[in-house]
Amino acid sequence: MTRVVGMAVAALAVMAVAMSPAGGSAGAAAPEQLTFMLDWFPNPDHVPLYAAVAEGYFTQAGLHVALQVPANADDPLKLAAVGRVDVAVNYEPSVIIARAQGLPVKSIGLLIGQPLTTIMFLERSGIRRPRDLQGRRVGFAVTGYEDAVVDQVVQSDGGNPGTITMVNVGFDLVPALLTHKVDAVVGAYRNVERVQIEMQGQQVGMFEPERYGVPAFYELVLIARDRGIAARRPALGRFVGAVARGLAFTEAHPEAAFRDYVRLNPTLGDTFNRRSFAATLPYYARTQTQGASTWDAFSRWMASHKVISAPVAARDLFVNLAP
Repeated sequence: MTRVVGMAVAALAVMAVAMSPAGGSAGAAAPEQLTFMLDWFPNPDHVPLYAAVAEGYFTQAGLHVALQVPANADDPLKLAAVGRVDVAVNYEPSVIIARAQGLPVKSIGLLIGQPLTTIMFLERSGIRRPRDLQGRRVGFAVTGYEDAVVDQVVQSDGGNPGTITMVNVGFDLVPALLTHKVDAVVGAYRNVERVQIEMQGQQVGMFEPERYGVPAFYELVLIARDRGIAARRPALGRFVGAVARGLAFTEAHPEAAFRDYVRLNPTLGDTFNRRSFAATLPYYARTQTQGASTWDAFSRWMASHKVISAPVAARDLFVNLAP
């Protein structure tokens, strides 16, 4: 689920978000402090967050947000669960698994409102439909959930997933595919790995799981722990509202939003980031109202595929905090 996008990024540990953002006012009440951790290094999924910083939306909401970049992909959810960060970016499937394991985290808002993950392959592989994966090698990075996606997609086309060899390639999805270590990969994003491969002159094919019986889900969500939500609900609501403004700004002014992103991440203005951002635009969340049916359907699907032992109630997975 986590993207390592091969970009030249500095190994940042913490970036203070109050770097002269627009909209501050002298003499105002002291802003409330929040720590906020990304899911991984800055990438185009995060453009609306950096737009919210640069346009001063957090400051205008009375917040001083310290934006942290994790050293490890597992850190955001774990640190949110124990209160070491107030808010983190994470994934709906990961939140469901965490809650099923007893970790006290909930989604409080949305960043990417639709699935980005796919089963991806090279056009020249001869794969044309899901059952063509029978007898092939499929690379994966996250065990359990991604195996279930492959099973569902192949079974939906009348195929037998038991004939597929699953190969753990870590997060080296693109090299594994281009070097023919595997015939396809699951967990590749339609806005990241697809762009990377096409930039190397290869044509990409992909199966979008939501077209083959996997319930649609929220790809990137904003999470906080239960105690934090109870103790700081007004501040967290203002945080989600500021993110919503960043999302709306990005939709209305994509070029300006991308400039904000590059201004705060000067090494990320390259062709890959531009193309990836263009591919991401249709998927940014258009609302901060999460649907119980979306959480419930995916939780039940995960339970039916033995990813979790039993469905988790939607009320334990999310709360809508936006005004």
